Amino acid sequence: MISTMPWQQVEARFKQIWGYDSFRPPQDDVIRTLLSKQDALIVMPTGGGKSICFQLPALLQKGLTLVISPLVALMEDQVQELKQRQLAAERIHSALASYEKKKILQQIQHNKLRLLYLSPETLLSRKVWDTLCQPQVMINGLILDEAHCLVQWGDTFRPTYRRLGAVRPTLLEHKPTGTQLPIAAFTATANPVAQKTICDVLRLQQPQEVKLSPYRDNLHLAVNVVWTPRGRRRAMLNFVKSHPGQAGLIYVRTRRTAEDLTHWLKPKGFSVAAYHAGLASTERRRIETEWLEGRCQFVVCTSAFGMGINHPTVRWVCHYHAPSTLSEYVQEIGRGGRDGKPADALTLVSEPTGWLDSDDKQRWKFFAESERKLQREAKRLVKSQPAAGNIDEVLKRDGKAATALALLHSQGRLIWQDPFHYQLQVGQAEKSGETFDNVKEIKQYLFSRKCRWQKLLVQFGCEVEAKGMQCGHCDNCRCSSIFKDRE
Repeated sequence: MISTMPWQQVEARFKQIWGYDSFRPPQDDVIRTLLSKQDALIVMPTGGGKSICFQLPALLQKGLTLVISPLVALMEDQVQELKQRQLAAERIHSALASYEKKKILQQIQHNKLRLLYLSPETLLSRKVWDTLCQPQVMINGLILDEAHCLVQWGDTFRPTYRRLGAVRPTLLEHKPTGTQLPIAAFTATANPVAQKTICDVLRLQQPQEVKLSPYRDNLHLAVNVVWTPRGRRRAMLNFVKSHPGQAGLIYVRTRRTAEDLTHWLKPKGFSVAAYHAGLASTERRRIETEWLEGRCQFVVCTSAFGMGINHPTVRWVCHYHAPSTLSEYVQEIGRGGRDGKPADALTLVSEPTGWLDSDDKQRWKFFAESERKLQREAKRLVKSQPAAGNIDEVLKRDGKAATALALLHSQGRLIWQDPFHYQLQVGQAEKSGETFDNVKEIKQYLFSRKCRWQKLLVQFGCEVEAKGMQCGHCDNCRCSSIFKDRE
């Protein structure tokens, strides 16, 4: 059994592939858990080296590990790095040519791969699913990377995530008796409610839990209130100028803002690029490469940029627009200071009334209304759905039905018999679901006068560590210290 492999061999393989002499805590604990074929929930801060935690066990075992990943760029980055190390990894996504997909499916059929990256939608596409269900295809584990995507409602919600709990039992029906298929969910941002949802949806069985606090003592947090659109630009510009030549990121919430700010900054002599989901994949890859190689100092980007991209020397992150959730915020500030050296994270926010600069107020209102609209639309669609059925047939009749079924699932009123067939739970009382007031949560953080890290730790379930905490390096703690010195 692979679980009895001497730990010295695990460490030797780790050094052979990645060149490190020892693991960074808690990487060793996570790797032992995965090698012992246990389900797991792993909450590790951005930059904590979580990819190695599932890549190494996959490479040490026979068979294929499926890695469910939300973004094409994220898959491409990790697979490219693995291939450069001559490791048996591949990815399947919609941007691949048909002949490439066919070649990869053949490799799967002949058990020539150790890691396969794909999105939930690709996993449950008919050709891929049928290939994975073939009895001779050895599958030794399922990894859900960036697992917080499973609980993201709103305009970025992807209902296919709700069907992943039916993947394991259905795959096992097609595999030899005794086959083990552990599931591990990895995320950097999940509060206790989100953690429970992830475990419930994936049907994790007595999962081993490894949870690290999101606290980073090298990451200095600050929030600046701005009064006008012009004042917002000036504050952003001053922040960029305070980090001359240093790599950074400016997060915005719309494609248009990314383009407009980039055009405004370039004549001022900055090496900058705009990045958003509207760009062609080749253009996005070019920008990522130039930024990683230092030929582009910083990127003005939407949330489409950054997940899984490892740039160790980012010294600053600016939120030109405040994000709509704390999970987004923690993910995005986590791009800074991955090398352990100091990094600054500044968020610009309109004053609360929004009289002179209504930008944030309007976006928060839109975000909150989008969530309510999603719920209303789903409830309306539910009335027209049959009590049982095949998701593919239902979607042919109504392309929006997937969201309605996902909402029913979150309310405990629907079960997935397999990844394609559902059954409504007749007479089941409606639960409130798992959504909560994200806008209220982020506003409380931004306008709080308490230690910002303490506020984040409480929100992410680290109350013990947060008790009485004064980080000493956020704007509120520094301000409090100045006032004490003056007394």
